[in-house]
Amino acid sequence: MIERRTFMALVSGGLLAAPLAAEAQKSEKMARVGILGIGPVPSPQELAQSVSTNQFWLSMRQLGWVDGQNMVVERRFGESADQLRAGAADLVRLKVDVLFVRDAGLAKILQLETKTMPIVVGSAQGDLVAGGLVTSLARPGGNITGSQILNDDLAPKRLELLKALVPTLSKAAVLQEDVTLSVVPQMRARYDQRAAVAARTLGVELHMFIVHRSEEFAAAFRDMTKNRDRGVLVGSSAFMFVHRRAIVDLAAAHRIPAIYEVQNFVEPGGLMSYGVDIAEMERRAAVYVDRILKGAKPADLPIEQPTKFELVIDLKTAKALGLTIPQSLLLRADEVIE
Repeated sequence: MIERRTFMALVSGGLLAAPLAAEAQKSEKMARVGILGIGPVPSPQELAQSVSTNQFWLSMRQLGWVDGQNMVVERRFGESADQLRAGAADLVRLKVDVLFVRDAGLAKILQLETKTMPIVVGSAQGDLVAGGLVTSLARPGGNITGSQILNDDLAPKRLELLKALVPTLSKAAVLQEDVTLSVVPQMRARYDQRAAVAARTLGVELHMFIVHRSEEFAAAFRDMTKNRDRGVLVGSSAFMFVHRRAIVDLAAAHRIPAIYEVQNFVEPGGLMSYGVDIAEMERRAAVYVDRILKGAKPADLPIEQPTKFELVIDLKTAKALGLTIPQSLLLRADEVIE
């Protein structure tokens, strides 16, 4: 179970100080946080909505960090590996106090630019040690810390759940990307290996689909249909997360049952997910960023790893696909959306 903690921000002193002195103090203590994200640069409205609803930013505020008051946030975005690399280099040149990213691929892109600037990864989609990003979970040893999800270990479970939903499943697909995962090939290789072993055990022929840009999702699903794939395991890297609505819509249009790694894919109409609570991981990431801003070193902050996973099923999507959810599967579900 992921540890939850409550923090109290203590505000003291300075209230009676002269305005100019207060402004000088504020300027001296202004922290700088760098964010590297997937996609086009968001509009001011999109950014405001994200800050007001995202658990990372809500938790940062609870911890006493407010953009424009005692913190400046520098954001860079990209839709290709080259754009992300350029954004990472830009953030490093700005000499921010800490960098925050959602997954291991983005963390590695940043680490290629700096071996000293602290990096917090919110939910790495694989083993950070095997991926070469940290030395060990207990003592990361470098400039990266945060949380990881061993999706390679969970791949067999997800395939088993897909098989339980579609008992006649004989061919299935795995949908991944290489915009961010290309820099952590060990992670993708481990995932592919575990998925392949599980598929052989379950008597399922597995087909791998790797997209290089978002425009390739449609072609991937067309090829799944040609292959007669009756199910698909969908990855949840930052790139896939940003394009989750398009992926969910394509799965529905091609009538291919899909299992996702996080509930956020089920919310826009995805069929089923088995994985962690991303909101909780965002809260934990804020705690790590807070600790680093207060002087902690990433090398000394252990990598966290969740142990609780939830199965979520959308009955409306199942009905649209002509699927009847077995009672045994419904009983195993942590949440059933009707």
